[in-house]
Amino acid sequence: MPIVPPDNSALACDGCTARRAFLRQSLATGAALAGWALFGPVSTVQALEVRPGGRGPVKYPLPAADGVSIDGTNEVILCRAGGEVFAFALSCPHQNTALKVLPKGAGFQCPRHKSKYQPNGTFVSGRATRNMDRLQITRDGNTLTVDPDLAFESDTDPARWAAASIKL
Repeated sequence: MPIVPPDNSALACDGCTARRAFLRQSLATGAALAGWALFGPVSTVQALEVRPGGRGPVKYPLPAADGVSIDGTNEVILCRAGGEVFAFALSCPHQNTALKVLPKGAGFQCPRHKSKYQPNGTFVSGRATRNMDRLQITRDGNTLTVDPDLAFESDTDPARWAAASIKL
């Protein structure tokens, strides 16, 4: 057993700093992985049918549970929350940056200027001046049809923006 001097100078070894950094990095990595679990069901979704020429409506399966699905190809976010399904444009209405999903179903945030939105697309805080753009959405059984080319802005068309959802 080593003898430790009373001034604890033996505790300041060269390997200790590297070991502490390793442990700190390991804990940070573990916390990050645990954080991903808090996102809840976030998945990617592909359209059931290919959009002809990149234009026109896209069909998706009805989400079975609350969560978010992102179709990067067609730039569509599907969000099932609070007994409704919404389809949003993937980009922030402020400067068209792709939005990210917040943990625990808290909604969305723009990584560029930190604008935050509720799961229904309502603006909460940040630089944006309006809600997320909702896309036209209809339901036929367990299939949703979304038109990524037909977006409703809450400030210029509030009635159509409010109606752009599917009640479950």
